[in-house]
Amino acid sequence: MWGVLCSHWFNTWVRPSDSVIDLGAGYCEFINNITAHRKTAMDLNPETMLRAASGTDVLLHDCALPWPVTNGSFDVVFTSNFLEHLPSKDHVMEAIKHAHVALCDGGVLIALGPNIRAVPGAYWDFFDHLVPLTERSIAEALSLAGFDVELSIARFLPYTMSTGRHVPIVLLRAYLRCPPAWRIFGKQFLVVARRKPTVA
Repeated sequence: MWGVLCSHWFNTWVRPSDSVIDLGAGYCEFINNITAHRKTAMDLNPETMLRAASGTDVLLHDCALPWPVTNGSFDVVFTSNFLEHLPSKDHVMEAIKHAHVALCDGGVLIALGPNIRAVPGAYWDFFDHLVPLTERSIAEALSLAGFDVELSIARFLPYTMSTGRHVPIVLLRAYLRCPPAWRIFGKQFLVVARRKPTVA
């Protein structure tokens, strides 16, 4: 599934020459499938080190603390189904601020996650969902942190994709080519924002 998502969708914002960091990488589904020059996975779960493909740097680090990376050294920060697991909105905001520092001017942040407006009750079926988020709240946080929001989709992927359910590849490709279906089945938001250039 992630191979298709990366090759048919997320590669719109990730070039083969880019440096990419996967925030809350988990089992490394995204970072192992995206084509990029330099890959970094950040998570507190030690399992991430075992799941990361060869050549991927792994940072076992709390994303709400200053990141142990060179300022402006990344072209893309990607995060999927992660921010809602942080302890509070303050932690979410700190993570976004650190992402801003890590990105170069014009660098891109891609955020994917369950939209509480689309799954109001089911959102809390996951015991570790702590922060209610929508595409609007994420876009607001990004704007406050110095990003320009380029794309905001309230309903993108189905909610079940975040639970590890296997989706036939042919159906996934067809779904990605059919935005009207997103409005019916989409339960996860997608927000893409770009770091504003530094003013001298």
